[in-house]
Amino acid sequence: MTDQSQSPVLDINDVSAGYDGKNIISNVNLKVERGEFFGLIGLNGAGKTTLIKSILGLKEPSAGTIKLFECPNKALEGKKHMAYLPERFEPPWFLSGMEFLKFSASLYSKTVEQDVIFNLADSLALDRAALKRRVQSYSKGMRQKLGLMGVIVTGCDLLILDEPMSGLDPLARTLVKDMLLEAKAAGKTIFLSSHILADLDEICDRVAILNDGSIQYIGTPKVLKKKTGIENLERSFLHFIEKDKAA
Repeated sequence: MTDQSQSPVLDINDVSAGYDGKNIISNVNLKVERGEFFGLIGLNGAGKTTLIKSILGLKEPSAGTIKLFECPNKALEGKKHMAYLPERFEPPWFLSGMEFLKFSASLYSKTVEQDVIFNLADSLALDRAALKRRVQSYSKGMRQKLGLMGVIVTGCDLLILDEPMSGLDPLARTLVKDMLLEAKAAGKTIFLSSHILADLDEICDRVAILNDGSIQYIGTPKVLKKKTGIENLERSFLHFIEKDKAA
């Protein structure tokens, strides 16, 4: 029997996917290990959204396989251990923040105590009183915080986050990073896409560069910076893809 504690949480093998018969991503191979903080880097149009949709089962690959917890990615057995926060997170406007969080937990047959929710809100500097209000009154930053709290309360082992720092000020970004690092310390696996590479440099064990539809680097931020001789991850990434394009 396979020891699932040693198997990848996310296993992508030779995946190609796209639209109208044209591949946006081609022959993507990627493994995310249990308890890992893994970042996906790429310019707009590189194929990050297509890859994430394929992982979630919202996009049917034209080739290849994707497994979650050793199960086909569309199987409930694997998906029930995964929670997703989209880039453009819009919670149901008619719910209060508290109602949304309790509803999110209930989708995974979990219950969450009010005190736990209040503690999460405090950790993100989200006013407890706001949780009683309908989310239609929330700013973008408040909605992002609520969305992150929503994936945390599910208790899922794999959190897939698409641009979770979008719309957040420096203080909020720091608090979000702290919450995600706490989740990792508790044994969660985190896969996130972000354009804020300074954040990825700080928190990721490994990153993957997706450029022109293919994976062109998988490794630590430190090794990528060493390869390019540039200590700033954002400039190192840009230098890497330009050098690759020239080659």
